[in-house]
Amino acid sequence: MGTMISILAIMGVIGIIFGFILAFANKKLAVELNPLIHLVEDVLPKGQCGACGFAGCQAYAEAVVLNKDVSPSLCVPGKKSVAQRVAELTGKKPEELEPRIAYVKCASPIDPSSQKYIYSGLQDCVAANILHSGPKNCQYGCLGLGTCVKQCVFGALELNAQGLPVVDQAKCTGCGKCESACPKKVIQMIPPDAHVGVVCNSQDKGAVARKICSAACIGCGLCKKLCPHGAIEIVNNLAVVNSHICIEKCSQMVCLDKCPTKAIQAYEHSPFGKVASL
Repeated sequence: MGTMISILAIMGVIGIIFGFILAFANKKLAVELNPLIHLVEDVLPKGQCGACGFAGCQAYAEAVVLNKDVSPSLCVPGKKSVAQRVAELTGKKPEELEPRIAYVKCASPIDPSSQKYIYSGLQDCVAANILHSGPKNCQYGCLGLGTCVKQCVFGALELNAQGLPVVDQAKCTGCGKCESACPKKVIQMIPPDAHVGVVCNSQDKGAVARKICSAACIGCGLCKKLCPHGAIEIVNNLAVVNSHICIEKCSQMVCLDKCPTKAIQAYEHSPFGKVASL
């Protein structure tokens, strides 16, 4: 018994000694954080979205303060106002930021009756996509399990009655977190003043795509032929719109009227029309 008490006493004394040593070392070896880092971090929106390329707002604040080569304009959600403030604090020159918002390239409703199989696993698009590319007949379409909604730290996405994500443009910061989270690449970032977009993501040939979805782009190329400004290309059986050319040159959207499946639609804010589903 006496031996046990002695051992415990010795261990206690050793623990106290090591505790003092660690406390002394922590005080002596502590690195003082540049107070400017805290000032920059306070300016940032705290979304921790990673759009800047760093692991959160604090990491970006440290990088932009300590590394002269890191731009003050990397905070996409903060837009121009935050970039200017960070530039003022760090003594750097802000760069021009191109605003952007999220856009959903799928108009095919989530309909259990027309799916390949009944999925009852983890309610996550990435998980569902592992099993035969998900239950949806279109292997390129939205799976509707809301992974993008969960990833949006700004509350700019929600699922509509059809099971598809809808973007709240007033809340969307263009951080791109939803875009990177989608295993189907259904979400892309576009200029906020873009005119039209393709509500389809399928790369199947026309007959196959149309059989699966009535709203599918069939890659007929009619929109490309009719566009006088060369703003539309057909890539992998899918129409792709160059929004910058469209914004700069187009004043009459002939593609909207001529698309046989109405896969090309006007953005909600477009002067050429409004599509509620967008």
